[in-house]
Amino acid sequence: MSRRTPRPRPRPAADRAPEGCPCGLPAAYADCCGRFHGGRAQAATPEQLMRSRFSAFALHDEAYLLRSWHPETRPPAVDFDPELRWRRLEILGSTDGGAFRNEGTVEFRAHYTAQGRPGELHENSRFVRLDGAWVYVDGVIGD
Repeated sequence: MSRRTPRPRPRPAADRAPEGCPCGLPAAYADCCGRFHGGRAQAATPEQLMRSRFSAFALHDEAYLLRSWHPETRPPAVDFDPELRWRRLEILGSTDGGAFRNEGTVEFRAHYTAQGRPGELHENSRFVRLDGAWVYVDGVIGD
């Protein structure tokens, strides 16, 4: 009689997360962006939201990306390129976004590989507070 090994089921994005957080902060995923992805906490600043969105792109967490996107600019779906891997996030600066602010920006450089070749995305993203939560509105791509 032969034994067959059952095929593993695909796991949710949060379960596939690496030990360290993809956003680059020195914390475990569960204690960093995982708490936002899992709905256990809300980002307190635009930078926290930017970091959590980078991690969501790295982990293909479409539900979180759509939930954290302003309804007026949110696409119907996120098209993940299977050849693209988000590798590292570099925060270049941020404005506003404090406890008593309703708008803020984050300038960042996101490093990736696509078809084995390195690349980067430089963007200045705009965030607003909507119903008490920070959401991504849009961004201007830079050089």
